[in-house]
Amino acid sequence: MTPIDAGPAAPWPNRFAMLGPRFYTALAPTGLPDPHWVATSPATAALLGWPADWADRPDWQALQVLAGNAAWPGMQPLASVYSGHQFGVWAGQLGDGRAHLLGEVATPTGSMEIQIKGAGLTPYSRMGDGRAVLRSSIREFLCSEAMAALGIPTTRALAVVGSALPVRRERIETGAVVTRVAPSFLRFGHFEHFAHHGEHEALRELLDHTLREHAPHCLQAPEPAVALLQQVAEQTAALMAHWQAVGFCHGVMNTDNMSLLGLTLDYGPFGFLDGFDPGHICNHSDERGRYAYARQPSVAFWNLHALAHALVPLLDGDREAAGERLLDAVEAFKPAFKSAMLRQMGAKLGIRHAEDGDQALIDELLQLLAAARADFTRSFRSLARGDGEIRDHVLDREAFDAWHARWQARISREPEPQALMLRSNPAVVLRNHLAETAIRAAEGGDFSEVQRLLKVLSTPYDEPERADDAALPPDWAQHLEVSCSS
Repeated sequence: MTPIDAGPAAPWPNRFAMLGPRFYTALAPTGLPDPHWVATSPATAALLGWPADWADRPDWQALQVLAGNAAWPGMQPLASVYSGHQFGVWAGQLGDGRAHLLGEVATPTGSMEIQIKGAGLTPYSRMGDGRAVLRSSIREFLCSEAMAALGIPTTRALAVVGSALPVRRERIETGAVVTRVAPSFLRFGHFEHFAHHGEHEALRELLDHTLREHAPHCLQAPEPAVALLQQVAEQTAALMAHWQAVGFCHGVMNTDNMSLLGLTLDYGPFGFLDGFDPGHICNHSDERGRYAYARQPSVAFWNLHALAHALVPLLDGDREAAGERLLDAVEAFKPAFKSAMLRQMGAKLGIRHAEDGDQALIDELLQLLAAARADFTRSFRSLARGDGEIRDHVLDREAFDAWHARWQARISREPEPQALMLRSNPAVVLRNHLAETAIRAAEGGDFSEVQRLLKVLSTPYDEPERADDAALPPDWAQHLEVSCSS
């Protein structure tokens, strides 16, 4: 990596690097030959406190840095090690197989880690090549920023850098690097790794680091590890409610893809619901449907149990008793999810203050939509607009009319229900066909659609200027598939 004399926030701190070499391998990215900008996110740059012209500043040479070819002063690139359960099966050692943590930037809202994904082999690449392709990088870039605009906790995306470098997936594609931003990329799998290998001293160091840097209030608890787990359970519950309410399917909820901070992490074979099908499987590699839409909350609960098991060695006394205390902390997920889900779905129906019978009202509408495979996003947006389109989406219109009358009577007791609904039901989400259109243009050398779509997704609760951004998927989109290689 070529050193650059100028850059943001030099020298960079790196709290994770202070943990020492048991937790990572220090190595420079391989980088991309002849890189070019594909897209940048003004919102994420602003989050970092960077100037609007950051990508074009000659002294920064940001293109070369985010391609993995150069380094700003103080950068300490590394790939972290972790393990995890994949599709419910212990997978052993994993780690950052195509990601490099460059360091941290001090921002107006606190330190943010900067990570590039797709910049070459690491010791944890296993059978992979350490690369990302343009297609998957654009998808992650757009969805990260779309989720943030929807108010859903997520890692952010700063930029996509492209190259003519050939990369083989199902076909030969061109390489790319996406830059990701988050307060931390810590995963459930970091704790699982050291617990599985019996490295209890390292496990304790990781806990101390997590508490000190990301959950200092838990240090005052009688058992900080238990307090941390309860916090993670509650944050994860809130995240699941967000996903379910907006119809988001992650597709690969392995424990190594679960954030300790309750963030949406690792965008791969994701998808937003078109027709409402609780059993929808967005990842065509998920042959048994483990990560189907309706199963996401229960999978998150299962993953929390895996994390609890990893934390047992950190508690004093009898292991069985320690395990029970940790499982009690995991149980916090259930009421937290129920409460968050009622609040999220209630808001979609214009309900601010829950009453008895609200859950039944929500469930009945979802049953009507599921029976017809009605479009999830458009149905709720229609209800918010009051344009009557939703009635055309259902099969049993008599049942819908009866439901609608009860719902109208219910929201008559709420202040300004329509205003709440319009800011709780997006007009636009990143459907697969929208991403695919931008990807096809980008593969042909036209990146304008990526940047245009980013702008549309940044205001998802506004009606788009182009009606097709909020339209039903076209016929050709029925054949789109995403998998773990996406």
